[in-house]
Amino acid sequence: MILEKDGDYYTPNLVPGVSVYGEKLIIENGREYRFWNPHRSKLAAYLKEGGSLSIDNSSTILYLGAGDGTTVSHVSDLLTNGRIFAVEISSKPFRNLLSLSEKRDNVFPILGDARNPVEYQNLVRDLDFLYQDIAQQDQVNIFIKNLLHFRPPYAGMAIKARSIDVTRSPSSIFQEVKSCFEQRCLNVLKTVDISPWQKDHAIVLIKFESD
Repeated sequence: MILEKDGDYYTPNLVPGVSVYGEKLIIENGREYRFWNPHRSKLAAYLKEGGSLSIDNSSTILYLGAGDGTTVSHVSDLLTNGRIFAVEISSKPFRNLLSLSEKRDNVFPILGDARNPVEYQNLVRDLDFLYQDIAQQDQVNIFIKNLLHFRPPYAGMAIKARSIDVTRSPSSIFQEVKSCFEQRCLNVLKTVDISPWQKDHAIVLIKFESD
């Protein structure tokens, strides 16, 4: 369960005593929690701006663009009976993901290209949630490709406006992405601008209704 304290968010530390990226650790009601920094994690920024996560402690999650595992580690904290498959294409951050997984048995790093979900389809089964955080111009197409391939009931995407088009306003890009999803008959639950914490970013949450 996520702890809210003085307007900040904390996740229960799955590995007590261990700080993943130098974040603050606190004790609350006899349990250790890790500060979820909204300047380091877009999902934390999303929560700060009123968003909610459609996951529980037994969810199976596919995370595209996992980086070195900052956000992955906090999601891992929440999945006491779940799993997170973390896809990263770059070898350097992937090594950090591997180190993270050595202490967290619900983290499964995958070195792969999110443009090709066939590469990891045999490793990922029965998804509850898909999340993407990829800084590429074709990020929307990557997201839709994985969404249609794995067909999870819920999905979220970090929209990186400047990676799509540096010449246009982020707000117009956020609206364009939302319209793109709606044109494909995807149920957009909410779009949350997280620019106060992550400049020119928003997160869109989708409910995927299979035919």
